[in-house]
Amino acid sequence: MVARRKAAVVGVALSDCGRVDDATPYALHAQAARRALADAGLDRSVVDGFASAGLGTLAPVEVAEYLGLRPTWVDSTSVGGSTWEVMAAHAADAIAAGHARAVLLVYGSTARADVRAGRRTGTLSFGARGPLQFEVPYGHTLIAKYAMAARRHMIEYGTTIEQLAEVAVQARANAALNPEAMFRTPVTVDEVLAGPMIADPFTKLHCCVRSDGGAAVLLVAQEYARDCRTSPVWVLGSGESVSHAAMSEWPDFTVSPAAESGRLAFGRAGVRPSEIDLAEIYDAFTYMTLVTLEDLGFCGKGEGGAFVEKGRLRVEGGELPVNTDGGGLSAQHPGMRGLFLLVEAVRQLRGECAQRQVRRTDGSLPRLAVASGTGGWFCSSGTVVLGAE
Repeated sequence: MVARRKAAVVGVALSDCGRVDDATPYALHAQAARRALADAGLDRSVVDGFASAGLGTLAPVEVAEYLGLRPTWVDSTSVGGSTWEVMAAHAADAIAAGHARAVLLVYGSTARADVRAGRRTGTLSFGARGPLQFEVPYGHTLIAKYAMAARRHMIEYGTTIEQLAEVAVQARANAALNPEAMFRTPVTVDEVLAGPMIADPFTKLHCCVRSDGGAAVLLVAQEYARDCRTSPVWVLGSGESVSHAAMSEWPDFTVSPAAESGRLAFGRAGVRPSEIDLAEIYDAFTYMTLVTLEDLGFCGKGEGGAFVEKGRLRVEGGELPVNTDGGGLSAQHPGMRGLFLLVEAVRQLRGECAQRQVRRTDGSLPRLAVASGTGGWFCSSGTVVLGAE
């Protein structure tokens, strides 16, 4: 029997992001993959595990072929935005069990360019089959589902629209420190509230941007980590959870599946939320950040509004920097953004983030980070706790 091994992230990269009108999704996959391998200082021949979702009929097969890979371990898990945290957990387990030595996770999308070119329209619905057939006829879009959940939290706990707007304001403040962010001009709470209404209570700036872009993450077994050009960032613990498909089956709109995935991840990592230096949280909408902070244990249930309004999410002066690159609200959001969370968390732990670099109170680099992705309309969650060497 092969002894269980630790898994480390040794390569991370983004493709060109933001406004990319002259590339295909396959090209963005390839660009991100090449950059991640170069980041690690490894050749693609070492990669024997591959994970991809969201492109092609047989995502990991088609994309692996495009990249010139012949993996012996594959994963095509597709659970929306949390896909990549779940895949990272699966990859770490495969490495620990000796089923793979190096697993490459890759994503790429031209969501923005496709809309501009008329190749697709805005996504109003995930489909009209199965349980969704009972909601689609009433115009219950993806955005409407999140807006409905946010309104429930406001009614239940007194959360205000100004507090939700603070999430967008602080994400933009972090984006202002990131030269690669799509939108960097600071915004105020009043400007967020004055924007066009998208789905009550969300105005435009409560919603993520639509961008193009790709990302890649390379995980390897511990014996390979020493041969890499980067310092390894270790996968300390992970958790995954699913909640519902139909809104009528969601027991409580104010509790996301991160409550379970976070509990599992922190427990398996042997750390407490209070020990975390920074958090990368899926933020297609402002409410996602707020409720996930509650469910991960950074504040009590119903206390998210008061927690975020104190400026705690900022890189500069924040007690818990969140979405340090600007997040999906300001940096980039090409679709299933969970892989971007892992890239940013690793870069922060390696001290590579220049002006937006998080520092502990003693000036040292952060030691622990959490990346928590959400899929669908709070249907799924994957949470990964990462630690610097």
